[in-house]
Amino acid sequence: MSFVIAVDGPAASGKGTIATRLGAMFGLPVLDTGLLYRAVGVLTQRAGDSLDDEGAAAAAAAILTADQLDDPALRTRAAGELASRVAVHRRVRDALLEFQHTFARQDGGAVLDGRDIGTVICPDAPAKLYVTATPQVRAERRWKQLQGQGETVAYGDVLEDIRRRDARDGGRDAAPMTRAPDAQLLDTTDLTIEAAADAARRIVEAARVRWEAAKAAD
Repeated sequence: MSFVIAVDGPAASGKGTIATRLGAMFGLPVLDTGLLYRAVGVLTQRAGDSLDDEGAAAAAAAILTADQLDDPALRTRAAGELASRVAVHRRVRDALLEFQHTFARQDGGAVLDGRDIGTVICPDAPAKLYVTATPQVRAERRWKQLQGQGETVAYGDVLEDIRRRDARDGGRDAAPMTRAPDAQLLDTTDLTIEAAADAARRIVEAARVRWEAAKAAD
């Protein structure tokens, strides 16, 4: 396996920013796998289909292309809720599996962030992080982000969104959000993004030393 960095964790924990920083630090391409599910949710809704219709959502996942991930609509609060709803469908997850595997198999490695990268998508990834923070801090971060995007929403509503998504993502039957046994925990509650990114860098550098030593031993 190439040097894959798996970054998992709940919504608004900082994992996306950390994954992007790690990609820049180590010269690796980055995939925000959450965008895949946001895209499926948005496409399903635009087609007029029910988000609870597993077949319709899986059909949208099957035709998803990389260029569709640039749609600004995927960055909204509504898209995050849609993503969490379609992600419960096993057929959707199966349809997106090869997309993620292909990205991870790139020469030189890659960084993938999501909910099940270290447990399902890339269980053999040499570097695994589980990034988290308290629901209150995550809600404040997401609330500020949405305000910056021009969305008017109450903090309490965002906190409720966060708690609802945590319950749905952690309780689903198909690839639930959970920390891999060998993933390093990174709690960003009291960290600036610079401090969190530096802590992540140190975790990955240590993992890379172990990975290179294992390769040399083979």
